[in-house]
Amino acid sequence: MVTVPLHQTVRALTPVFTAAIYRYCFSSIYDKETYISLAPVILGVMLASYGDLYATLLGFSMTLLGTLLAAVKTVTTNRLQTAGLHFGALELLYRMSPIACAQSLAMAYLCGEIQQFRDFAAVPGQFRLQEVMILLVNGAIAFGLNVVSFETNRCAGALTMTIAANVKQVLTVVLSIMIWRIQVGSMNACGIVLTLIGGAWYGRVEVMGKRKGVTNAVKMEEGEAEKGESNSPKGQS
Repeated sequence: MVTVPLHQTVRALTPVFTAAIYRYCFSSIYDKETYISLAPVILGVMLASYGDLYATLLGFSMTLLGTLLAAVKTVTTNRLQTAGLHFGALELLYRMSPIACAQSLAMAYLCGEIQQFRDFAAVPGQFRLQEVMILLVNGAIAFGLNVVSFETNRCAGALTMTIAANVKQVLTVVLSIMIWRIQVGSMNACGIVLTLIGGAWYGRVEVMGKRKGVTNAVKMEEGEAEKGESNSPKGQS
């Protein structure tokens, strides 16, 4: 339905959807430089994953919908932790895990995976302690990943998470090149470099913006303190 390069290209647009959600749903507008810094990251991922671009209409529509839902999920996770309810990462996992488990079991049943597991476990010697330990370790890693992801989302923000996801795609390609000696073209290599530069640029813009916000806050506090001293009885005398 969708080739892998086209899927990666469409998923690279997640930061655009995230910024649009904040702008039109929460009236939150980022600095102009922040919007500009998104361009090299998105374009870099597109170049890094450039290849056979093919999709059916249904496949492309589902991929686009998945990208939108990924942005909605990231924004919702941030809002649940920073606005209104102020859930912590563990509390959010505690409330969402049973729903996710029920959803996974339902999909596994519909796709026939539960029956495949029964057939696998029914064979003597197949389901050993080693397989149990692999499942437990995999679950522990997934738990740790969710905790770290939620905490990072709360501290850094939803848009930063989507930028990090794009950089992660490129770093995955880099690791594949280093481990399996995969050959990439010049366009793919340019995309990798462009994404890393764009990610560094975005990080710099975010840090400078936070420093500027802290400086302005300190100046406002100092101004209010001076105004209070001038309006005090001692200052009026």
